[in-house]
Amino acid sequence: MAAAAVDTAMEVVPALAEEAAPEAAGLSCLVNLPGEVLEYILCSGSLTAADIGRVSSTCRRLRELCQSSGKVWKEQFRVRWPSLMKHYSPTDYVNWLEEYKVRQKAGLEARKIVASFSKRFFSEHVPCNGFSDIENLEGPEIFFEDELVCILNMEGRKALTWKYYAKKILYYLRQQKILNNLKAFLQQPDDYESYLEGAVYIDQYCNPLSDISLRDIQAQIDSIVELVCKTLRGINSRHPSLAFKAGESSMIMEIELQSQVLDAMNYVLYDQLKFKGNRMDYYNALNLYMHQVLIRRTGIPISMSLLYLTIARQLGVPLEPVNFPSHFLLRWCQGAEGATLDIFDYIYIDAFGKGKQLTVKECEYLIGQHVTAALYGVVNVKKVLQRMVGNLLSLGKREGIDQSYQLLRDSLDLYLAMYPDQVQLLLLQARLYFHLGIWPEKSFCLVLKVLDILQHIQTLDPGQHGAVGYLVQHTLEHIERKKEEVGVEVKLRSHEKHRDVCYAIGLIMKHKRYGYNCVIYGWDPTCMMGHEWIRNMNVHSLPHGHHQPFYNVLVEDGSCRYAAQERVIGGSLDKRCCRHQL
Repeated sequence: MAAAAVDTAMEVVPALAEEAAPEAAGLSCLVNLPGEVLEYILCSGSLTAADIGRVSSTCRRLRELCQSSGKVWKEQFRVRWPSLMKHYSPTDYVNWLEEYKVRQKAGLEARKIVASFSKRFFSEHVPCNGFSDIENLEGPEIFFEDELVCILNMEGRKALTWKYYAKKILYYLRQQKILNNLKAFLQQPDDYESYLEGAVYIDQYCNPLSDISLRDIQAQIDSIVELVCKTLRGINSRHPSLAFKAGESSMIMEIELQSQVLDAMNYVLYDQLKFKGNRMDYYNALNLYMHQVLIRRTGIPISMSLLYLTIARQLGVPLEPVNFPSHFLLRWCQGAEGATLDIFDYIYIDAFGKGKQLTVKECEYLIGQHVTAALYGVVNVKKVLQRMVGNLLSLGKREGIDQSYQLLRDSLDLYLAMYPDQVQLLLLQARLYFHLGIWPEKSFCLVLKVLDILQHIQTLDPGQHGAVGYLVQHTLEHIERKKEEVGVEVKLRSHEKHRDVCYAIGLIMKHKRYGYNCVIYGWDPTCMMGHEWIRNMNVHSLPHGHHQPFYNVLVEDGSCRYAAQERVIGGSLDKRCCRHQL
């Protein structure tokens, strides 16, 4: 009976949505159904938001069912933007109709800005002031980000230009937010020991386009803790760690009970889950990102130690981080509480080496050198993060000269967020920006940023006058060269070096793959975009790669694009552009 009623109503609803004045019989049939059935129909997914708006205007009963804070509009929101639902608590009162409107508006604004980037920056990298429009946006930032993600997830290789700029904007937005969160985190007192939280901020900053959250990483660690508890129950069914509630823990003082936890941890991590130190690919940045350590079940000493430390503390074992040279370790106190302790009162744990427990002498043997007692001391969160970022900085310096130096730039940003007055790193940042600024396709304003950094260095350390002066001189020379370069570059198709350019300005063309019509308004003898653009657009997959003419084209939808010669076919001549042909 109920099924029949639903089927009947499902036939009536589309009619109501399409007709301005529904027939009385159809309306009566619908509104006489039980409220649960009506709600089920309206939430079935067959109706759009516009349909719901029209249905709710037909009578009082349907208007009440479609109230702004009710299930119907919530379902409309969920179906349209499912990834946003995690930001809402089930207990919160939400005006779903208003949220729908705000999200819809944010989406339109996001697409408008991405389209404007395509027109403004089609032939250069986005300058440092290019994101000013984004910073002044109204409404929740998560809505704007969600629309950018929707653009990136568009089917196949459609809208590559939009995807390229959406990626840049999303990268910028998320990094700014994460860096602000990290700076706030670093203001916590020294006894605030959330090592995992700090490591996740580093992970997020270096991977802003990945969906990484402390909550998700903590959930994965909690699942490992459950496995350890299961093993621990087999060792000691009355172990106090088994009574700890999720998210709550206290320290266990008995050494024997702590030892049982560590034995269970070693079995689960290294025997059951097969975690191991990454000896084969040690110098890989993925080894430092906590989400990758959990996915790949491998890492380097510091990342493996942070995982081990987090699990141990959740189960009541008070391990501490040791900033040991060349090989990060953890220490486990064996002395009595309150007693005066030295380095020999601890056992040192090598999480990279499957949780092996070491003496002081064995620690020295591990790195092949004698070290002072001070290097066996515990370090705070900031020092741990400094070492992690220092490792990333070293890896960033290994990047090839043809790369964007993204890892180096990210690690410098992170390091200077922690230690903003590090003169040598400021000099490195200045040299890096100068290096990026002198590339033709890079932003001119990067050069101006170099001057700001150099001025700051001069204030911090007048002794760096020579290095600062050298960079200032070359920066100013670069600015003068840029001034001289201002003007229209004249390129003649008749010139011998441009003999491969087949099409002239003003020709109306058609893209072979995507089918859009366009008109040529500029050309280059080879692709003049940067390596990042070439990589993102998969130009290397073309038979002639980037070593072929590329055309600036105005597409019929109003967007500006950069197309390879082998991808377009010739058409008629647009006489309005003839006067620009060279």
